[in-house]
Amino acid sequence: MSKLTDVPKRILIGRALRSDRLGETLLPKRIALPVFASDPLSSVAYAPGEVLLVLSIAGVSAYHFSPWIAAAVVVLMFTVVASYRQNVRAYPSGGGDYEVANTNLGPKAGLTVASALLVDYVLTVAVSIASGVENLGSAIPFVVEHKTLCAMGMILLLTLMNLRGMKESGRLFAIPTYVFVAGVFVMIAWGAWRGLALGETMKAPTADFQIKAEHQGLAGFALVFLLLRAFSSGCAALTGVEAISNGVPAFRKPKSKNAATTLALMGGLAVTMFCGIIALAMATNVKMAEKPGTDLLSNGAEVGPGYVQNPVISQVAEAVFGSGSFLFIVLAASTALVLFLAANTAYNGFPLLGSILAQDRYLPRQLHTRGDRLAFSNGIVLLAGAAILLVWLYGADSTKLIQLYIVGVFVSFTLSQIGMVRHWNRHLRDEQDPAARRKMHRSRAINTFGAMFTGLVLVVVLATKFTHGAWVALLGMVIFYGTMTAIRKHYDRVATEIAAAEGPSEDSVRPSRVHSIVLVSKVHKPTLRALAFAKLTRSDTLEALSISVDPVETKALRAEWERRGINVPLKILDSPYREITRPVVEYVKGLRSENPRDAVSVYIPEYVVGRWYEHLLHNQSALRLKGRLLFTPGVMVTSVPYQLESSELAKKRAKRRQDWNAPGAVRRGPVDTPRQGRPPRSKDSPKDAAPK
Repeated sequence: MSKLTDVPKRILIGRALRSDRLGETLLPKRIALPVFASDPLSSVAYAPGEVLLVLSIAGVSAYHFSPWIAAAVVVLMFTVVASYRQNVRAYPSGGGDYEVANTNLGPKAGLTVASALLVDYVLTVAVSIASGVENLGSAIPFVVEHKTLCAMGMILLLTLMNLRGMKESGRLFAIPTYVFVAGVFVMIAWGAWRGLALGETMKAPTADFQIKAEHQGLAGFALVFLLLRAFSSGCAALTGVEAISNGVPAFRKPKSKNAATTLALMGGLAVTMFCGIIALAMATNVKMAEKPGTDLLSNGAEVGPGYVQNPVISQVAEAVFGSGSFLFIVLAASTALVLFLAANTAYNGFPLLGSILAQDRYLPRQLHTRGDRLAFSNGIVLLAGAAILLVWLYGADSTKLIQLYIVGVFVSFTLSQIGMVRHWNRHLRDEQDPAARRKMHRSRAINTFGAMFTGLVLVVVLATKFTHGAWVALLGMVIFYGTMTAIRKHYDRVATEIAAAEGPSEDSVRPSRVHSIVLVSKVHKPTLRALAFAKLTRSDTLEALSISVDPVETKALRAEWERRGINVPLKILDSPYREITRPVVEYVKGLRSENPRDAVSVYIPEYVVGRWYEHLLHNQSALRLKGRLLFTPGVMVTSVPYQLESSELAKKRAKRRQDWNAPGAVRRGPVDTPRQGRPPRSKDSPKDAAPK
């Protein structure tokens, strides 16, 4: 990387970290809680409001159902937390729901879960940022007037902070998260003291308003459907719970125990805060309406389109602490800030899941590579781009975006719990120890109840939210599923095509003699072909060069090299910063400086593909390397092509174009076309022949 671009990069994201410092980036529980649980903790800022918004369709009379809906959400939260505590103990590798479903239910179920989670992570960023902008806009009018641009700016800022590394961003996010949690608990405690002990009456700013119900006096099936819809909206409080199971590798040892403890702590805090805000909202007579300008009435008259409806938590804080008080300002500021930071849950879950999917060849391999700060930088950038697109399409409107929410997370919840039931069934067949069997039976019962409950909620969410926007989330899942399936098929087809056969093959026959440095990543057909060409050149030395980025892969390469008895010395360069280009360039320059009169030739095996999208999946490192080596004096770069089957498509296209793109076509000029009523000129007729 040139100094011109290196200096700004270091200023923005910090200096690069060596691979052996990965352990220093692992998180203690106090930092892991705000990093992985900021989404479910912050969702209590808008989940109670979503419940009241839906109930307001039937008027204020339906508000008395809110405690029962809150109780159902609490039962669901405890069920999900208890179920995921089993997950992190059984599958601590970080695959989370994807690994559970893939291992126990098969690749299709695993890919379905992965698609659901990827969509949900993108929506988490969009909804959290949009909600935070709206909360901040209640105090700063400029933010409301330009909320789409402000939301995009916040996404870019969060992206930059996460590119600096998980631990560093976690420290920045910990303070506002803990301030928010402390502020909500102080509000609940002070509100309970004022209402129960002192007997004071607390009134929200909307306490004296009336609600113009869209459907007054609902009963029967219509009322049940309304309550189910309100329950599904309240389930937004559960989003982000699965992020801890995906992020187990980021915890300090003992990883599973620390992750399970963090899950329990997160569940307890979220449930207490959610119930407390619902209770205070009922005590202070908070009113919410989906169309506040027309549905909220003051003295029988509409409040008008200029009225700004503050979130439930803001109204409750104003009733408990008093408008403009210090505690009210602290809670309002921390609420807006923690809603912005709630997106950080997705910034840690999406790249980790993307890395695992890339390792399983469902996503481009670049997503498995760690960046300078040992974060999965490519996944972070991809998430930011998708979230910015969604925010732009929906105008940063959290009410519209939240309708797309929740579907994906309950798909992953349900399939994961079904997978855990099969996991325990499989282990129970082999386990003989009575104590261990009792523990497994208990765990299976928890996961069975979780699967039934989350499956029921999934049906409710689909039934109540499908026409309100959930179909967009389902469409996104289908797109992700189809794309990942196509990528996996491509990688599998290429792996089969280039697999090195045992014994001599046409790719290892020596057709001529050549010398240089042959770059090696794996022992497959392209590598063997490059070695065969290199042996044909008359040169003084010949060696194979590999860059060690992953010690496990390097060890496997060396073992395969020795097993095959390849009579070319293999030199391995260690790359602690996971770079490919720089070590090769510096090694070549070192050879040139030792023998300035010698020429160095570098052979790079490359795939020849025929489809446009395959260029995105292959040869990216080769392009960067050639770009650097071509500017190094005394160095020649040779690409050794290996034609994949898809290259035949490009060959056929070239043949079809041959008639108009043949050599010499430019010199000959345009071909004459027949004019109406006049035959084309004959090749044998002279140019200046006189007309007859």
